Amino acid sequence: MSASTMESGTLEKAMLRVPEVFLTFWVIKTLSTTVGETGADFLAFDLGFGMPLVTLIAGGIMAGALFMQFSKLKRYVPFSYWSIVILMSIVGTLITDILVDLMGVSLITLSIVFSITMIAGFYIWYKKEGTLSIHSIDTAKREAYYWVIILLAFALGTGVGDLISEGLSQGYGVAVLLFSGLIVMVAIAYYVFKIDGVIAFWLAFILTRPLGASLGDFMTKPATEGGMGIGMLTVNALFFSVIIGLVIYLTIQQKNKELTHAS
Repeated sequence: MSASTMESGTLEKAMLRVPEVFLTFWVIKTLSTTVGETGADFLAFDLGFGMPLVTLIAGGIMAGALFMQFSKLKRYVPFSYWSIVILMSIVGTLITDILVDLMGVSLITLSIVFSITMIAGFYIWYKKEGTLSIHSIDTAKREAYYWVIILLAFALGTGVGDLISEGLSQGYGVAVLLFSGLIVMVAIAYYVFKIDGVIAFWLAFILTRPLGASLGDFMTKPATEGGMGIGMLTVNALFFSVIIGLVIYLTIQQKNKELTHAS
């Protein structure tokens, strides 16, 4: 490979607005979805702020973070990216909880509506851009489609997770096993049967949300409700610590790569 080709590849990666997909991506993504579930419940119920107020606050901070991302950064920065993911996880959880708990929308109806909306989002994105690959997200327009899909996936995943564990009375442990199993099946389909990588990515991405939501409920719900009874503060502190540590690692790794390519 020529030096010019290597430089071109480096430049293309630098222009991307989302991270490359490695093991750390999936670890942080799953932890973020769990924190979104437990964090939303902790703020709304344990601290007594209520779901509408927490939604407004988290939504406002999320809007500010997105504004910074689109207007100032315009590329992938680990801290910015994962902050938005966590905020969207919290907001997505609260959107679903408000619709179900305060407005009386059934989990089945909500899951169907969000599924159709997300599929429509994918269709529009593909029709306009010709690809759904995250490796092509190097423009503001494509990044906008990406974040819309993520928010919808978070809201949908919360509803589906609650539908399995609570609506269908299967329990949180069963939900964790179910969604873990489905993700393993996607991995097997990709590595063994060679299904399209873009399809495999989005299936796994969507499934990590109900997995994380179910895991959060399983860890924090009391034993009488089929959970482990671990305090929300403990779970949030533990998972946030791991996320922060991994984001710091990714930030250092990214800076080292930039210094290496610049020299």
